[in-house]
Amino acid sequence: MERIDFIRNLSLLTIAGCTMKANALGKLVDAFPLSSKMPVLFLGHGNPMNAIEDNEFVQSFKKLGQDLETPKAILCISAHWETKGTKITAMEMPRTIHDFGGFPQALFDVQYPAKGSPELAKQTKDLISKTEIELDHEWGLDHGAWTVIKHLYPEANIPVIQMSLDYSQAPQYHYELAQELDTLRNHGVLIIGSGNIVHNLRKIAWDKVKDPFAWDWAEEANEKMKSLILSGNHKDLIHYTKQGEAFLQSVPTAEHYLPLLYTLGLKNEKETIQLFNDQIIGGSLSMLSLKVG
Repeated sequence: MERIDFIRNLSLLTIAGCTMKANALGKLVDAFPLSSKMPVLFLGHGNPMNAIEDNEFVQSFKKLGQDLETPKAILCISAHWETKGTKITAMEMPRTIHDFGGFPQALFDVQYPAKGSPELAKQTKDLISKTEIELDHEWGLDHGAWTVIKHLYPEANIPVIQMSLDYSQAPQYHYELAQELDTLRNHGVLIIGSGNIVHNLRKIAWDKVKDPFAWDWAEEANEKMKSLILSGNHKDLIHYTKQGEAFLQSVPTAEHYLPLLYTLGLKNEKETIQLFNDQIIGGSLSMLSLKVG
């Protein structure tokens, strides 16, 4: 191919990509008019029993829901939906998924009947150019989503969609993918990452699972993560496996940590971060949560 032909073809592809993005933005504006910029959350969801208990963490979630501007919809990235490729729920009424075992029947009886939003799912798919998004009609709301969102909006009157974690991708991918979601914040969409920055159930002290107790390595990792978050050092947080043994023990698998990277990837340079629920329980489970903006 001649160099001039290559440049011409590249220009056409760029124009086509910009046109598609502009069309996606136009449709988003039609469906979700511009609003003040919504914050972004990372919520340490912890024990599923938080869904039916009334503890200090739950009280923080409830207060947060009262203080936030009411969103038009919620997009949640939960630690508990891992897929090959990235998917977004697109059903009208997502089911409440009880993806756990060994808990009281009262927890299994909980339903969170929030509507979905096929329209928002489609608009979000169209906004993302980094990867091909699959619209999903099977999943629903897993406990990483509904056990915390039910405290923010107990009347289940805000539509909720979930986006999955592609387990085949590196942390940098997730951080960059999050940045493509930023436009949603200007259209009344509250984006929530749900996981735990320190999450090692193999090392948990089950006799202290409700107590403020931390192993030394968990405390070390939690403190360093907070420092990196507040200083804006996202690079070291993305490359968490290179931050020493305390990080490796605190994040033995990535799924509970990656939702944090989605929240940080959406932070604009001038936005502030508010930390809350800063407590480690059971030795190896951090409830640290944060609000961006």
